[in-house]
Amino acid sequence: MTFLALDVGNTRLKWAQYDAPVVGAKLLAHGAVFLENIDRLAEEDWQGLAEPSAILGCVVAGDAIKRRLAEQMELWDVLPRWVISSPQEAGLSNGYDHPARLGSDRWVAMIGAHHRLLARGIRKPCLVVMVGTAVTVEAIDASGKFLGGIILPGHGIMLRALESGTAGLHVPTGEVRDFPTNTSDALTSGGTFAIAGAVQRMVDNLTHHCGEAPECIMTGGAGWKMAPSMTVSFELVENLIFDGLLEIASRRLNA
Repeated sequence: MTFLALDVGNTRLKWAQYDAPVVGAKLLAHGAVFLENIDRLAEEDWQGLAEPSAILGCVVAGDAIKRRLAEQMELWDVLPRWVISSPQEAGLSNGYDHPARLGSDRWVAMIGAHHRLLARGIRKPCLVVMVGTAVTVEAIDASGKFLGGIILPGHGIMLRALESGTAGLHVPTGEVRDFPTNTSDALTSGGTFAIAGAVQRMVDNLTHHCGEAPECIMTGGAGWKMAPSMTVSFELVENLIFDGLLEIASRRLNA
């Protein structure tokens, strides 16, 4: 019973096929494509893929992308299921004012992080940082309650906003410096420090609220860019959303 997990973000679709819809399943194949290329999945990336018995995914890219993706999955006789954020799932409770309005990628990543810690016997507050097109920082207490989180622009959005709103500035390829002495480095360093500072503020908020310092788990396509500039201890996890999807699938499909 193979299982296909889908993470459809704002820029790319990432997929992974496992030998079963259970935590700890063996990874059989995986890949990623930019959204503009998803119409070729059936004839390229997925052409030789074994037909999955179940498909579960999270999507934040909108209904148009979802429809295009559904067309690609017509090569198999299986209907995909999509995660919608709910008041409770997999031992996590959702403190959002309107739980269903929480981005499903944020919800799934939190579930993955929560169970990653539980598997090690760790019951502490946790901060989940996703660094992609946008950056999200989520706070979870030791009981597994999502307290709330922040959203801020990723590097690319910050730089494009400055380029469009400021005469003479262009998207740079600068380096992160403690004391930048050129415009490219100043822009790159400013965006990086803004994200690192936001994470530090959320660590402080969660520490004050819970009375102990949280674990910090970071993920996302641009997580490796942020890693050298973080001011807090963290674990960088490449496929946290897939971890969450496996946890959800283990409970939903094997009940």
